[in-house]
Amino acid sequence: MMDALILAGGENRRIPVLKGFIKIQDKKIIERNLNLLRQMFSKVIISTNSPELYFYLGAQMIGDVLSHRGPMTGIYSVLININSPFLFVTACDMPYINVILIKYIADKADERYDAIIPLYENRSQPLLGVYSKRIAGKMENSIIQGKRSLRDFLKELVVYYINEEEIRKIDPFGRSFVNINTIEDYKREGGSECLV
Repeated sequence: MMDALILAGGENRRIPVLKGFIKIQDKKIIERNLNLLRQMFSKVIISTNSPELYFYLGAQMIGDVLSHRGPMTGIYSVLININSPFLFVTACDMPYINVILIKYIADKADERYDAIIPLYENRSQPLLGVYSKRIAGKMENSIIQGKRSLRDFLKELVVYYINEEEIRKIDPFGRSFVNINTIEDYKREGGSECLV
C-alpha cells in the first residue's frame, strides 16, 4: 500500500506565478500530475500551506507541521499523517513525470529500504522517489537541526538507488526530472509569454 504526494509548497522566488499553475501543453502542471497519480495510487495528497488555492482539485491537503519551510518539511508533515507504509513523492513543477517510470520506482518499495531514489546525470533525484513512513522521526530531527537538504539526508538512510542505466531505458532523455523554476526554464520547454 502506498500513497502519493505532490509538493506544492515552494516559495516561487524565481518565477512570478505559482509553479503548479503554469500551463504546459495547455494543462496546468498540478492538474496533469494529480490526474496521472490518481490512476496509480488510491490517495494523492497535496502538500501546501495555501489550501484555498487548491480546493477546486478535490484532493486531500496537508500543511507544514513545523515552521521550517522546504520539501523535507512537506514530506515529513505528510508521512506523520498517513497510514500507508510508503509515500511516493513528486513536485508540482515537474510537467513530464512518466507513468511507467513512476510505476517502476514504486514497485521497488521494500521494507528493507528507507527510500527508493532514482539516479540521473550522476545525481540522486529525491523529488521523484519513495519514502518509508518509518523515517519520519529521523527526518524531524534533521529538520529541527537545520539540516534540510534531502540529498544530504538520504546519506543517513538505507536507500535503494535505481541506477541511471535503468532509468534511461524508460525515460531516455530524463524528461521526468525536468522542473520549471524560472521563466527561462518555461520558455525552454516551449512556453509562451503567458504562464497561466
